[in-house]
Amino acid sequence: MTKKAWIIFAAMCVGLIGGLIFLQQRNQIDVSSVDTTKAQPASSESGDISEHVYGNANSKVLLVEYADFQCPGCNSSYPVTKKVIEKYKDKIGFIFRNYPLTSAHPNALAAAAAAESAGLQGKYWEMHNSLFENRASWVELSGSTRTENFVKLASDIKGLNIEKFKADLENPNIRKKIDYDMALGKKDSVGGTPAMYINGKDVGSQKVLNGKLVSGTNTDTNASYVWADADNFEKFVIQPAMKSAGISY
Repeated sequence: MTKKAWIIFAAMCVGLIGGLIFLQQRNQIDVSSVDTTKAQPASSESGDISEHVYGNANSKVLLVEYADFQCPGCNSSYPVTKKVIEKYKDKIGFIFRNYPLTSAHPNALAAAAAAESAGLQGKYWEMHNSLFENRASWVELSGSTRTENFVKLASDIKGLNIEKFKADLENPNIRKKIDYDMALGKKDSVGGTPAMYINGKDVGSQKVLNGKLVSGTNTDTNASYVWADADNFEKFVIQPAMKSAGISY
């Protein structure tokens, strides 16, 4: 994929003003005292569902991503973050928070619910990965057909009780968890997806041009988001954070 294509993908997700207005109107959860740089425990506000952390949850380096399963940019960044996190999973932690921009992506909320439903059986990451890797199979669906697709994907996950999965799709606690994630994103001033932070620092808005980091506002068509390439993401985001935290790589 060309750098110009990456920019187009990102532009489809960044700056969705209508979606952000919708989120501002819907999220009234008080997270003013919450430290968004930390993994969140289960609470009544989050529907008694704790945060999903992949890798080393106790690491001094926690990468937090706010994302939308239907977002083309998030789908493009998925294999990049997955590759890098897999490499360093013993040394850093990765947190995925739901941020469905429903006014632009009508299937995003349902997809987030499917991931959280699988998560109630300890299969969150399996469903998370499947939703991204099979995005083309559900992105244009709606209603019962969309649900049937999610059930099919879930049925391919070993050890998952499919009847419980289907029942949990309507579990109100899942909606609470998604709303809580979005409230955290609002506190972190998320302006589009994917949005990435390490220990509170915005790292996802940065771009790379001619082998160097540049501002996310750089309009050069040769500049690409740092999350568009695994080598750049590792070099400019993950490794510097590890070095700063005193973690060898």
